[in-house]
Amino acid sequence: MCRYLLAQPERPSQVCHRVRVAVGNGLRPAVWEEFTQRFRIHQVAEFYGATECNCSIANMDGKVGACGFNSRILPSVYPIRLIQVNEGTVELVRDRHGLCIPCQPGEPGLLVGCINQNDPLRRFDGYADQSATNKKIAHNVFRKGDMAYLSGDVLVMDDLGYMYFRDRSGDTYRWRGENVSTTEVEATLSGLLGQTDVAVYGVTLPGVEGKAGMAAIAEGADQFDFDVFLGAVQKALPPYARPLFLRLLPQVDTTGTFKIQKTRLQKEGYDPRHSADRIYFLNSRAGCYEVVTEELYIAITEGRMSL
Repeated sequence: MCRYLLAQPERPSQVCHRVRVAVGNGLRPAVWEEFTQRFRIHQVAEFYGATECNCSIANMDGKVGACGFNSRILPSVYPIRLIQVNEGTVELVRDRHGLCIPCQPGEPGLLVGCINQNDPLRRFDGYADQSATNKKIAHNVFRKGDMAYLSGDVLVMDDLGYMYFRDRSGDTYRWRGENVSTTEVEATLSGLLGQTDVAVYGVTLPGVEGKAGMAAIAEGADQFDFDVFLGAVQKALPPYARPLFLRLLPQVDTTGTFKIQKTRLQKEGYDPRHSADRIYFLNSRAGCYEVVTEELYIAITEGRMSL
C-alpha cells in the first residue's frame, strides 16, 4: 500500500494529515524511509506473526527494516530463536548430539518458538489436519525431549537483537552455485523501476542444474527501456541474481493483503505458448534481452543458447 501511495504525484496536501503512526508488516527498507520522509510519518510500527504461532515479534521503536526485536541479554524471557537450516532444502541442521544449532548475529536462520503446552503464550494447538500440525513441530531442538514451532520463515538478527525478514521457505532458488533470495531481488528491481510491482521466481531449464531467475514486471513493453534496465541491474545485482528471463504484464497478481502470487507464473514459466504476455531472454552474447519466440524457446530448451 505504501508503494502505491509513493507512486502518486507529489502534492502539497500529502502532509496535511494527523497520522502519527503507520502499523503493518512487510515494509521494505527503501520504501520505509521514502514513505516516512515524504508523508512526514513520525513512527512506523512493524510486526511479524501468525494466528497460530507462538513466536510473534514487533518493532515499536522505528528501527528501519526490522520486523521485530528480542533481547539477546535475556533470551529466556521470550524463548524464540533462529536456528540453522540447509538453505536449499530448509531442513534443520543438527550437531553431533542431534540438537539444532542456534544462529549467530548476521546469520540467516529459521525462526522457531519453544512449545510449552502448560503456558497459554507458549502452547501450539495446531490445525484440524493432524499431518499439517506435525509438519510445524520439531523435536529435540535445544535439548532432548523439547518441542518447537517451526515458523517456516527465514530471518536474520543483528547484534542488538533486531530481526529482519529474509524470505519464506521456498522463496529461494539456486543458480550458478549460489542461493538467490527472491524477496531481495524483488526489492532491488522494484526500487530500480520506481516501486513497480515485481515477482521474482526460479524456472527450470532442461539439463541445467538449479533454476534460472525470472522476473514478472507490471509494465507495458512499449514503455519499457530494456537497455537502461539491464545497465541498472548489472550495477545493482551480482551475475547469479540477475533475471535471465523477463515477463512484462499489465499487473502482477496479489492477494487481498497485497502479497505477490507466483504459482501461476511459475507454472507457465518462460514458454511463450502459455501466455499472451511478452517474455524476454537475456542473450549473454548479444548483451541484451530478446523476445522469446517459439524458435528461441526450443533453442533454449535444447541447450543451444549460452546462459
